[in-house]
Amino acid sequence: MYAIVEIAGQQFKVAKDQRLFVHRLQDKEGAKVSFDKVFLLDDGKKVTVGAPAITGASVEAKVLGHLKGDKVIVFKKKRRKGYRVKNGHRQSLTQLVVEQINEKSSSRKPAAAKAEKPVAEKKVATKAAAAKPAAKKEAPAKKAAPKKATTAEKKPAVKKAPAKKTTTKK
Repeated sequence: MYAIVEIAGQQFKVAKDQRLFVHRLQDKEGAKVSFDKVFLLDDGKKVTVGAPAITGASVEAKVLGHLKGDKVIVFKKKRRKGYRVKNGHRQSLTQLVVEQINEKSSSRKPAAAKAEKPVAEKKVATKAAAAKPAAKKEAPAKKAAPKKATTAEKKPAVKKAPAKKTTTKK
């Protein structure tokens, strides 16, 4: 059995007794943590996919310790400019071991169905209310055509010839 779960902003594929490293969590070493954002469950026979998460499903894990990851070197250089910068970074990590993957319980399913019905009715009522004002709107009034200019108003552009320079020979 495995699950896809979101831990510390990242998605992981986890199975029972699996050890994994995640971004640092605030919990102390030895503490038990539970993650409720389970997106997929597979028990070998049936695959359950959430929309977006499966309600009632959770993954329980134990914090084994806090540590730092390997050093990553960041080197920047611009050739022929004399620009070189070297930086290093070590990510803070938490090591977890997955203890249990819980599927959704049957007692929560009817409660979730009851909660969804009023929400759906509100959406339908909102759409119907939004459609009514649109039907009552009339087409905007046509604008009057602009008046055509008369021949007296139209004056041709007068082009002035450039003045000729006269030069005398010496």
